[in-house]
Amino acid sequence: MKTQKTMLCAALVLLFVLTGSVSAAYRPVIDLGGLNGWSIAYSINNSNQIVGSAYSGSSQRACLFSTGGGANKDLGALGGGTGGGASSINNNGQIVGAAWNSSGQQRACLFDVTNPQNNKDLGTLGDSNYSTAYSINDSSQIVGFTSSTSSFSKTRACLFDQTNPLNNRDLGTLGGNYSDAQSINNSGQIVGGAHNSSGDYHACLFDPTGGGNNIDLGTLGGDFSEALSINDNGQIVGAAYNSPSYYRACLFDATGGGANIDLGILGSYNSSFAYSINNNGQIVGWAENSQYSGHACLFDTTGQGNNIDLNTLIDPAIGWTLTNAFDISDNGWIVGLGKNPNGQSHAFLLIPEPATICLLCLGGLAVLHRRKTV
Repeated sequence: MKTQKTMLCAALVLLFVLTGSVSAAYRPVIDLGGLNGWSIAYSINNSNQIVGSAYSGSSQRACLFSTGGGANKDLGALGGGTGGGASSINNNGQIVGAAWNSSGQQRACLFDVTNPQNNKDLGTLGDSNYSTAYSINDSSQIVGFTSSTSSFSKTRACLFDQTNPLNNRDLGTLGGNYSDAQSINNSGQIVGGAHNSSGDYHACLFDPTGGGNNIDLGTLGGDFSEALSINDNGQIVGAAYNSPSYYRACLFDATGGGANIDLGILGSYNSSFAYSINNNGQIVGWAENSQYSGHACLFDTTGQGNNIDLNTLIDPAIGWTLTNAFDISDNGWIVGLGKNPNGQSHAFLLIPEPATICLLCLGGLAVLHRRKTV
């Protein structure tokens, strides 16, 4: 039996579809500004804190964005370094990414919001001298990769130990020479990509112990895939080549059994990419809308192709073009990159109206229901 809440959501979605009221689907796009130029938002937590990168002069800086008034915060670097970027913020407000140190080396970094002088270098593995942190969960577990700038073959997915870099953990590969970890959920499950013994790069569910029992998540018929996000339900999204070797947004079979779902495209174009899945099963990313260009996209989680160009859910009169959606919170708030009315590439924030939240929730519930009944 349907609950009252589900029936109400369905009624609101029907009203939304019948009226075609796309201009009311999202509140006006919020331009998150920058520090003095270009900016991009990569991550939003459930307290609506947003991080990413912004240019200050000629330097890229890690940035904590303000959602009301442009009081964005430069998160600094490491020692006498000149820049960096923030990749992820957890629900406790902890931020990770990468920053340059005084020797010009890029290192995985745990940023201190209160005092950049206390930013922490998370180190590397062995004789590597380059690292990046991509994700931090609510238990402060951090993943990314480390590498030697002189040897591509030394690049490894890494579980960082913020208390002692000597305990950083090499997560291995799929039999090849390269791997990187992109996302860790609150159960400690880690996904990313790795080379197999044939040299193909495939989406990977890593063994968090470093024991090497990594799972190849396969592709969509091509020879490439990468997993970029895993939610607390163990659902994994990213992108994979199909048989004609086009990038397609993909919902991966977490067992490695190959029942991956091609999430499709926009219209008749060829390529798409999924960057994030929240705990409601809502997926955002990018899809091609014309040759060499793309639009921020909300994907139909069933793979039936009813994907939504997020530009159709905002008022076209405001002059924004949303090009990439990089993250979606459990509240349905979306952040990414777009062109503002002045033609500037800026980080954006979309806040859905209540009826749109229901629309998004129903899409996520469909895939959750399917997952439970398999």
